[in-house]
Amino acid sequence: MATFKIEGGHKLSGSITPQGAKNEALQIICAVLLTADKITISNIPNIIDVNKLIFILGELGVKIKKIAESTYTFQADNINLNYLESEEFKRDGSSLRGSIMIVGPLLARFGRGYIPQPGGDKIGRRRLDTHFEGFINLGAKFRYKKEERFYGVEATELLGTDMLLDEASVTGTANILMASVLAKGTTRIYNAACEPYIQQLCKMLNSMGAKISGVSSNLLIIEGVKSLTGCEHKILPDMIEIGSWIGMAAMTKSELTIKDVSWENLGQIPRVFRKLGIKLEKRNDDIYIPAQESYEIQNYIDGSILTISDAPWPGFTPDLLSIVLVVATQSKGSVLIHQKMFESRLFFVDKLIDMGAQVILCDPHRATIIGLNHQSKLKATKMVSPDIRAGVSLLIAALSAEGTSTIHNIEQIDRGYQDIDKRLRAIGAKIERID
Repeated sequence: MATFKIEGGHKLSGSITPQGAKNEALQIICAVLLTADKITISNIPNIIDVNKLIFILGELGVKIKKIAESTYTFQADNINLNYLESEEFKRDGSSLRGSIMIVGPLLARFGRGYIPQPGGDKIGRRRLDTHFEGFINLGAKFRYKKEERFYGVEATELLGTDMLLDEASVTGTANILMASVLAKGTTRIYNAACEPYIQQLCKMLNSMGAKISGVSSNLLIIEGVKSLTGCEHKILPDMIEIGSWIGMAAMTKSELTIKDVSWENLGQIPRVFRKLGIKLEKRNDDIYIPAQESYEIQNYIDGSILTISDAPWPGFTPDLLSIVLVVATQSKGSVLIHQKMFESRLFFVDKLIDMGAQVILCDPHRATIIGLNHQSKLKATKMVSPDIRAGVSLLIAALSAEGTSTIHNIEQIDRGYQDIDKRLRAIGAKIERID
């Protein structure tokens, strides 16, 4: 298990470019299974979760070639479906939450798809009902081996239908969407997720010959086609990483430029950080953050305490609430963080309290933060990264703290952030990786 050693209290400076979006990459890479033609994908992040998925596709028989830094070609013209029921797949698939999204494309093209209970972050219950109810609505038969925690769907033919999703699940929408593009007839998906990454998947599928309308809305209409062709696709910059760098600049009082952020796809992110008092400027497609000695939370117009909560797009993404919580510990003022979607995502705050932060964990979903306004710095400590986003939040806290901190289990951070220690050292961070 690797460890980060972080010497806090140093200002950062310069520019940093966000990696390709992890959550988009997982969807887009699964979509290569929908055609036998070659697909080229660029701006793929070199992170553990994405590399695991690429490995699984390789074991499944997909021809994979790296043709440039962050650019790959995929060709799924000779798929070994027997791998899906092997012990190796049960091991490989269970270690990655994103592996669930191979089921929709496999079901659409080959009539069957299987998956072991997928892993991922331990942030609370993450049910799969939305995915499988969607497949059943399209005409698939569902089976589940309880003793092996192994799921399967099979169908001789998928038929388009109208369905109302029980939640606007991003991965659920992506999975059902990919199954629907080759179904016979028209499918209407109500309460569909409409995040930029779903929009990107729709654009990619349409470039392959799919007929999807309603892109960017919560009603997707899919006219099934008989087959899809190859395409080229570029992945968006990772909005969660962009939010992480904004928070890092504020906590360390640093001047920082975040390059090529795709402003039109950031949604509420700039607005929420501005509510925390953080100054940021749009410079072409970059974000410029000036050095600030202090930032003050903006209360509501009636003077009541600001609440920041997560919601499906175009609401604020739950993946950045951990970052916002850490940033608020050094703000001027107070804020209530309400994490609605996952009941275990706020449990990392005990480490922040150990570091001197004033945080009241009201219940598993809510925390009140009383900002220290940089008058009392956080103190270095030893920590363990519980998941990707909490791990980066603790890393941000350590960079702003007095003294030297250690963070264990940094493989969790590596699952979502590419070469984070090297990239942070390039802008002045004192961080060392110890294997």
